[in-house]
Amino acid sequence: MGIYAQRLVAHDFRSYESFELVLERGITVLVGPNAAGKTNLVEALQLLTAASSFRRPSPADVVRDGAARADISLSLEGDGRHLDMAMVSERGRRTFMRNGKKVRAADIRGVLPSVLFCPDHLDMIKRSARVRRAALDDFGVQLNQSYAQLVSTYERALEQRNNLLKDRFASRDLLAAWDDTIVAAGAAVLVHRLALLERIRKHLVRVYASIAPRETVDVRYRASVGDIPTDSARDRDAVARHLAAALAETRDEEVRRGMTLVGPHRDEVVFLIDGRDARSFASQGQQRSLVLAWKIAEVEVTRDILGYSPLLLLDDVMSELDASRREAVVRFIAGEIQTVITTTNLGYFTDELLLRARVVRIGADAEGAWGGEPA
Repeated sequence: MGIYAQRLVAHDFRSYESFELVLERGITVLVGPNAAGKTNLVEALQLLTAASSFRRPSPADVVRDGAARADISLSLEGDGRHLDMAMVSERGRRTFMRNGKKVRAADIRGVLPSVLFCPDHLDMIKRSARVRRAALDDFGVQLNQSYAQLVSTYERALEQRNNLLKDRFASRDLLAAWDDTIVAAGAAVLVHRLALLERIRKHLVRVYASIAPRETVDVRYRASVGDIPTDSARDRDAVARHLAAALAETRDEEVRRGMTLVGPHRDEVVFLIDGRDARSFASQGQQRSLVLAWKIAEVEVTRDILGYSPLLLLDDVMSELDASRREAVVRFIAGEIQTVITTTNLGYFTDELLLRARVVRIGADAEGAWGGEPA
């Protein structure tokens, strides 16, 4: 059966003084002009499912101008459960709540995972490696609570080790101790990333073939520690040995440059079309097909692992895709997946889809407050 989002309520959040959105179990379409506040609702949904936002806001950023605090809540239903997720931003702090009790972000994240596809993602292929690593990690932390802890542990250790490398008088023994921490945390992150990417890859190849049947696609993990044999990729000890050897080999150069030169923070996710690096050779259309296939693959992996679909958030991407890719999106969301779509133009959708969807118009009322109503 799975879990579904039922009702989103926002008070003094971004552009909204007060707003309530009832969500369809299938498709909810938010239609309105640019800058009407549609993306703000998508952000609220992402914050209450992924416990983070693609905008990476500070707590103060989400509070409406002139207000002291912002609060948002999302009702979830399914599998015999009713859950209320909430977030309050006040005095520069963000607090999450579950059924009225304060909880950690980890207790919000992943109950109903969300997959977001927005215009910023369309250039994921050609941007820096950091963007592709973040895409993999942001998805992984929703599916596995330990993933987030591993990434956080590695990042803290990396920061401390880099500070030590910048200190000309630092003890080599102390550096060796941080090496042990980096190796343990880094190997754990690598094993999780490799396993998750392999799951995504299986669906990505199939989905891309349905979008562009005359091309072959692949995705590979390029580790800064060198090639990790397939039979070692799931063996944390074997991966740790690779990382330890790479750190030892680059030690003198790291001391000279004052930074850690190998590890998960320097790795790359490489997309290939017909065997060529998509970042260098893919057309804009091919890059967009890759990102679309990646997002659909995220949905499929969530189903594989959790047994139910995530909440799919499509923020104004239809206007950025050509007709064939829009058709691919429509075909996919026609299945059993709860989807929230924002758009400025209902013409991108078939009459059949709109008849099944809940269409909500978003815009400014006569008093200048933001509101919405079913179309």
